Amino acid sequence: MDYYDNSGYGMLAFWLLIAPVFFILAIAGYVITAWFFMRVFDKAGVQGKWRAWIPVYNTLIFVKLGDLNPWWLLVLWGAGIVLGWVPVLGQLIFLAAFLYTLLAAWRVGLKLQKEAIWLILYFFLFIVWLGINAFDKSRWNTAIPAAPWAGNFLADKTTWAGIPSQVPAGGYPANPVAGPGYAPPAGYQPPPPAGYAPPPAAPEGYAPPPAGYAPPPAAPEGYAPPPAGYEPPPAAAPAAAPPAATPPAGYEPPPSAPAAAPTPPVTPEPPAAPAAEPPAAPEPPATEPPAAPEQPKP
Repeated sequence: MDYYDNSGYGMLAFWLLIAPVFFILAIAGYVITAWFFMRVFDKAGVQGKWRAWIPVYNTLIFVKLGDLNPWWLLVLWGAGIVLGWVPVLGQLIFLAAFLYTLLAAWRVGLKLQKEAIWLILYFFLFIVWLGINAFDKSRWNTAIPAAPWAGNFLADKTTWAGIPSQVPAGGYPANPVAGPGYAPPAGYQPPPPAGYAPPPAAPEGYAPPPAGYAPPPAAPEGYAPPPAGYEPPPAAAPAAAPPAATPPAGYEPPPSAPAAAPTPPVTPEPPAAPAAEPPAAPEPPATEPPAAPEQPKP
């Protein structure tokens, strides 16, 4: 009898020691989960951050954002609590409720640019999956294909104040922006795609190129730009002049030669008179002697 009494006191003491630890962990889990829900709700355009801090209600909003009727989740939770004492049946109902939230997570992930493979992380570590979607750079986009259950009783047809409609029509959100003939307001710019980084701002004093400016030709094929941080080699310095010879101590330069006397100007000589040539003697006339008379023939 004393043994059982001591055992009961021991269990009571154990639970008194362990209960505060579980309580602190439960409070921490609630705060972190609500904080992550708040971040996801901000991306989805849910009005009022307080909605993420109300237990049960925040999960219903999450399911509604996943294109599922939130009231069916509430029905599954209630049935699991009421029939939890029935072996196997109660566990199956709670399992169905978890799978219901898994379907909602799939739709929420698609709207945050996450593939279906991310559901594995949701299945094993729900809070990590929620934290990644809460703090990454993804944007909420309802322009996704309609859910497979869009035409049956699982589809969300409820309207809650402060929560934007998520019902897609033909793969596009049922909002005025996707309607035919819609004209965006003046100055509207569509949000950039996921992962887009805006170009750096132009430096101060930058002026755009004038009209008719042609960009420089493209680099030749096979050209590889220099790596980051590359600095070209410095230009070769001009050859330095040889240092002037320094005379030894006590050296005296030789005296410079006296300046030569100026040369007097040379008087030019008068030109010589041409020499007179005697006149040539006249040639005597040429005279031929007379021919001898012919001798008579005998």
